[in-house]
Amino acid sequence: MRVMLTSCGLETEQIKEQFLRMLGKAPADAKALFIPTAAIDADAIEVLPECMRDLLKCGIPKENIRVFDLHRNMPVDELKTYDVLYLTGGSTSYLLERINDTGFRNTLLTYIRDNGFVIGVSAGSLIFAQNLPGNLELLDTKLDVHCEASSHTGRVFFPPVENVKLSNTAAMLIRSIPDDAEIIDG
Repeated sequence: MRVMLTSCGLETEQIKEQFLRMLGKAPADAKALFIPTAAIDADAIEVLPECMRDLLKCGIPKENIRVFDLHRNMPVDELKTYDVLYLTGGSTSYLLERINDTGFRNTLLTYIRDNGFVIGVSAGSLIFAQNLPGNLELLDTKLDVHCEASSHTGRVFFPPVENVKLSNTAAMLIRSIPDDAEIIDG
């Protein structure tokens, strides 16, 4: 399992370095699936170029990035051809609706269980926590993003006593639950 949950994507050098470690291959050889489905309002749409730049500034070539907007499911064998899946921010409820209605839920969870790498940004992170019904049930707590400060840094113990909070410069790195999860910030 390789999941990175963030408020704002690859906002700091520390998060970018962790992303590259978790990617596990040369970024020039990596294939990314970019899912902008949550971006349904003007503010979220405006941020999409910044999200795409996250992948580009890490060295993933533009021609290796495919945009997929969840109007249909994707077979798990096809999804496994991607080295990283990037879920952007926007409307968490709409993103969950599309994931569940298209059948992408099982595909995505299989991809994660088979060591697929997922990075979530804002709504793309919240879908994994207990914030809304129909969530992906990766975290057995609520997740708060865009906080003034993160709840803590270092190892995360499950179940947490309170909601996990991420600042705009933080990321939650999940390698397995409940044994290997941590928050980095700064």
